[in-house]
Amino acid sequence: MTRVTKWSLAAAVLAVALIVALLPRGGDDPAAKPSADLAPARAAAALQPCPAPGSGAPVKQLDGVTADCLGDGASVDLGRALAGTPVLVNVWASWCEPCRTELPVLQEYAKQPGAVRVLGVQVQSPAKDGLDLLAKLSVHLPSVFDGDGRGGPVRTALKVPPRLPASYLVTAAGEVRFIANPPTFVNTDQVRAAVEGAS
Repeated sequence: MTRVTKWSLAAAVLAVALIVALLPRGGDDPAAKPSADLAPARAAAALQPCPAPGSGAPVKQLDGVTADCLGDGASVDLGRALAGTPVLVNVWASWCEPCRTELPVLQEYAKQPGAVRVLGVQVQSPAKDGLDLLAKLSVHLPSVFDGDGRGGPVRTALKVPPRLPASYLVTAAGEVRFIANPPTFVNTDQVRAAVEGAS
């Protein structure tokens, strides 16, 4: 066997190994795992149901945008689910320290008379981590899962900034308004003022 033949054979073996390494494997894809894997975490988190389609025209900015309900795995069409009534949408991740401060504040706000609905959007972290965090914090807000990668359909539609948490008010008329101030809610008065200011 000549030296050129040996090098050609070695290159071919490396190319095949690289192709095999890059091929998708059903067993390794977290999205391919059955939702039953999350059943214990979902039971422990005891989240409120995700919103059902509302009345009126879909929210234009979120029209056709779907995400999985974190509480039960069902697909939620956000454009339709958020139609007709004001909703505070909060984007968070399980690794985000300010999110850990803010989520219990949003839970407390949602219990108050006159509060608008609150919907969480978990991003950039596995669904189980999010469910475990919500259970630990005793936060039972309805939440959807926008994937654990760098992007997702909800983040794209909302143009979520790199800094988390990020909150938006979806008005009854279907307008989506980013809440820049404060960047993180530390008490329910801030939440109420921000919602009223964005209405």
